[in-house]
Amino acid sequence: QVQLVESGGGLVQAGGSLRISCVGSGLAVSTYAMAWFRQAPGMEREFVARAYRDYDSTDYADSVNGRFTISRDNAKNTVYLQMDRLKPGDAATYFCSAHDSPFGNRFSTEYPVWGQGTQVTVSS
Repeated sequence: QVQLVESGGGLVQAGGSLRISCVGSGLAVSTYAMAWFRQAPGMEREFVARAYRDYDSTDYADSVNGRFTISRDNAKNTVYLQMDRLKPGDAATYFCSAHDSPFGNRFSTEYPVWGQGTQVTVSS
C-alpha cells in the first residue's frame, strides 16, 4: 500500500520554528518530485514548496520563500519542511504529496499520492 505519513505539527508562537516530516511507505521518495501543500479552514489547498526528483532544485510559494525550506533524506525515505519565522497566517493543515514526474508542479489536483496531513497552529 502506497502511503505518505506526516508528523511534527503542533502549536508554536509567532516568530518561532517548526520542522514537519513526511515518511514514504510503499514508495521511494527518491523516485518522485515531492511537495508540501497546506489548507486552512474554509480555504482552498495551496502550494507551499516542492523538491524536484533529480536535482537539488526547489520551488517555493512567494508567501513562504526565505522562511521555509524543503529537503529530503532519501536514506530515511523522508521529506522535511523546515518552517522558520512563522506567522499566524501560516496556520493550516500541511499535506505531503508525491508526483511521478521529475519536477511536479504547483497544482494539487495533479498529485496522485497524499498523506493525511499534520496540523500547524501559530499563536500571535
